[in-house]
Amino acid sequence: MIVSDLAATLQASPAIFLTAVALLGLAVGSFLNVVILRLPVMLERQWHHQSREFLQLDVPEEQSEPFNLAAPSSRCPHCGHRITALENIPVLSYLVLRGRCSECRAPISARYPLIEVTTAVLSVVAAWHFGFGPQTAAALVLTWTLVALAVIDFDHKLLPDVLTLPLMWLGLLLSLGSVFIDPHTSIIGAAAGYLSLWLVFKLFKLATGKEGMGYGDFKLLAALGAWMGWQLLPVVVMLSSVVGAVVGIALIAFRGRDRSIPIPFGPYLASAGWLALLWGHDLLNAYLRWAGLGA
Repeated sequence: MIVSDLAATLQASPAIFLTAVALLGLAVGSFLNVVILRLPVMLERQWHHQSREFLQLDVPEEQSEPFNLAAPSSRCPHCGHRITALENIPVLSYLVLRGRCSECRAPISARYPLIEVTTAVLSVVAAWHFGFGPQTAAALVLTWTLVALAVIDFDHKLLPDVLTLPLMWLGLLLSLGSVFIDPHTSIIGAAAGYLSLWLVFKLFKLATGKEGMGYGDFKLLAALGAWMGWQLLPVVVMLSSVVGAVVGIALIAFRGRDRSIPIPFGPYLASAGWLALLWGHDLLNAYLRWAGLGA
């Protein structure tokens, strides 16, 4: 009864609905900061542990201690001060503490509140676009996962399977209820997304002898294809390529970035995928009209 009353209130009042989504987005953004920081370390420890087991070597004691998304508790990297619940309120705690540790006064990275605010804003936009219903619930999950993938790839040039593969399977499962697309379109989209970038990867390697992208990019595009179908894959690839090229040229021109240093493609794929989910068909129709191919 309480759940149904709450759902009725959220559906009847867009302002309350979007406010609730914003608050939820801030809380999830705080959790994503933990995922972004710890998941790559967890994977690295897992790989080291598996390698040592394969080589029949002893596992170092520090690696045998639990390290996951829940433990150990968050601490200041400078002095080891344990972050309390009151010091971990999204954005507000950062403002109250003026961006510094309450114990040693060392600066706290502004990236933490930035990710929280970004997650909240993207969540509100998705909720405003789709309205109250299952599409918004699904779009929020996609939004949050893409934020985590984009930042992890930016930091480590890594798109973890533990995020990309469940995202692909979720897209396929959602198609069974035609939340966004039908199963036929979803399955073809997943296959086309993976194979298209895989083919580009193989051709580039044959032509240059170098690997132009990672397998995580294939899996991410496969996941996006599962969510929105094969028809929007050209939009995703075009948007991500244009934005990636512009950012890459800007980095070389204004910051003197070495051209040999690889630029992660995941953040651009994630951004383009999010835009395509919300406005992909509008963008595709606009392009076709501009090219003289649409009505």
